[in-house]
Amino acid sequence: MDDIDRKILKLLQDNARVSLKTIAENTFLSSPAVSARIEKLEKDGVIAGYHAQVDPMKLGYHIIAFINLDVTPEDKPKFYAYAESIPNVLECNCVTGEYSMLLKVAFQSTMELDIFIGQLQKFGKTSTQIVFSTHVGPRGVDVEE
Repeated sequence: MDDIDRKILKLLQDNARVSLKTIAENTFLSSPAVSARIEKLEKDGVIAGYHAQVDPMKLGYHIIAFINLDVTPEDKPKFYAYAESIPNVLECNCVTGEYSMLLKVAFQSTMELDIFIGQLQKFGKTSTQIVFSTHVGPRGVDVEE
């Protein structure tokens, strides 16, 4: 990966809908050359997908929370399948520390969150933090070198 690839990645992370023409103008390449580079970045798995960033609050999901969960190693496959099946689970990360999982979830009410936590507790002990505000939201990684 060279500086041009990094510039392409930065432009795409800033706006995944940026046109090939705009990327070409910013990288001093032709549109077909940009397209070929993007295709290679996709093939190599550097670009894992393109997504619309949606504001959960605008869709009625007023409760964002992080849930720590302690899952035993033998229960992980069953837990991962369960977490994957719940659309309110925005992220599920295996982590170090006192808890083995960290989930980011979105719910429309604290009652729904409470029910979900009750279901989670069949997999282990939980600890929950509800988000009051987010000052740095989801963003791409730094591709500058």
